[in-house]
Amino acid sequence: MAKSPQPKVVTKKHLARLEKERRQTRILVIGAIVTIILVIGVIGYGYLYERVIIFRQPVAKVGNEVITTEQFQKQVRFYRYQLIQQYQSMAQFMSLFGSDPNMTSSIQSNLQQIQSQLNDTQTLGQNVLTGMIDDLVIRQEAARLGITVTSAEVDQAMQAAFGYFPNGTPTPTITPTNIITPTYNPTTLALITSTPTPTVTPTPTVTPTPTETLTPTPGGPTDTPTPTEGPTFTPYPTETPMTLQGYQTNLQEYVKTLSSLGLTEADYRRLFENQLYREKVMAHVTADLKPEEDEVWAEHILVNDQATAIKVKNLLLQGQSWDALAKEYSQDTSNKDNGGDLGWFGRGVMDKAFEDAAFKLAVGQISDPVQTSYGWHIIRVLGHQVRPLTAAQFDQLKQQKFQDWLTQQESKDQVKRYDYWKDRVPTEPTLPASLSGLPGQ
Repeated sequence: MAKSPQPKVVTKKHLARLEKERRQTRILVIGAIVTIILVIGVIGYGYLYERVIIFRQPVAKVGNEVITTEQFQKQVRFYRYQLIQQYQSMAQFMSLFGSDPNMTSSIQSNLQQIQSQLNDTQTLGQNVLTGMIDDLVIRQEAARLGITVTSAEVDQAMQAAFGYFPNGTPTPTITPTNIITPTYNPTTLALITSTPTPTVTPTPTVTPTPTETLTPTPGGPTDTPTPTEGPTFTPYPTETPMTLQGYQTNLQEYVKTLSSLGLTEADYRRLFENQLYREKVMAHVTADLKPEEDEVWAEHILVNDQATAIKVKNLLLQGQSWDALAKEYSQDTSNKDNGGDLGWFGRGVMDKAFEDAAFKLAVGQISDPVQTSYGWHIIRVLGHQVRPLTAAQFDQLKQQKFQDWLTQQESKDQVKRYDYWKDRVPTEPTLPASLSGLPGQ
C-alpha cells in the first residue's frame, strides 16, 4: 500500500520570503508601467510641441499682443512666394527683350537681387518680422484714435486688387508737379555768376546710399518689382479687368494657391486690413505736414585730410577761385569740375555732420573743415530757402515722418523680440528647378 505524501510544512520564514517576492514583482510591474507612461508622455509631448506648442509660441510681443510662430512663418512663406512670382515674371519678360543688352542687364541685376533675398533667410525673416511688428503698432494706434477699417472697405480693396470695379473703372488722379522757381538774394546772385545753375534734385555724394531691396508691389507677380528699403506685404495678385463671376473665380483660385503656403482667406483679408490701417494712420500722423521744406544749396571741396582742408580754406580766404580749387583739390569726382555743386537739399539727405554745418552757414559763408566718413569738407552755401516740394518729394517726406513715428512708437509700446525666431524662418517655397539656369541663380 502506497504511502501518502507528507504535507509540506510552511514556515513563517517561507511566507515572509513569498511576500517579499510578490512585493518585488509588484514594484517591477509598476516601475515598468510608469516607465512606459513616461516614454509615451515624452514622445507625446515632443509630437505636441512640434505640431502645436511651437506654433503658438510668440516670436515678438507688442504691448499685450503677440506675434506667434505660426503667423510669422505664414508671412515669410507668403513673402517668398511673392518674390518667386516676381522672379518668374521678370524671367519671362527677359525672354521677350533678350536682344536689348541694356534691358537684359537691368533685368539680370533684379533677378540676382531677388535671389539674394531668397538666400539670405535671416535678413528676410528679420524684415518680415519688423513689418509684422509695425502692423501691430499701427493697429494699436488706430484703436487709440478710434480709426476703424470696415469689411466693406476690405472687400473694395480686394476687388480693386483683382481689377474688378463694380461701380466703374476709377479715373486716375493726376497730381500736378510744383514748378520750383527760387528767388535769389544779391549775395547768391554774386556767387553764382561763375557757378553752374543749381540742379533741382540734389546729388548726395556725401551720404551712403542704402542697398535697394526688391519688394513685392501692388499688381503682384505680373508687375516689375520696385526697389525699397524693406518688405511691405502687398497681397495683390493681378490687375486684369473682370466681371463679378471672374473676380470670384480668380479670388478662390488665388486663395487655393495660398492654402499651400498655410494661409487662409481670413489671413489674406487681414493683409488688406493691415494696408488700409497703415494708410489711415499715416494720413493722421502726417496731417500737419506742408508740401515744403527748409533747404540749402551748397557746394563742397572734399579732401583726404585735415591739413589739406585747412590749406584750401586759407587759399579761399586769400581770394583764390573756388571753382579752380575744387577742380584741383576735390576728391569728389562727380562734381569737382562743377565747383563741387551739390544742388538744393533738405535735412536727412546728407551725412549728419555735413548737414549740420551746411544749415548753420549764412549764404556766401565758407565753413571750417568738416569731417565725415568720406574725408574732410570745405562747404560754401549758395542759398537757403523754404522751398515747395514736388508730389514725389512730398510723398517721400510723409513716408520718412511716418517711419520716424513708427520707430518712436515702438519704443513706447515695449516691443520685444524673441531670438528663437531666427531658427524658425521657413526656406520654402523655393525657385522652381526650371529656373536654375537663369542669371539670378
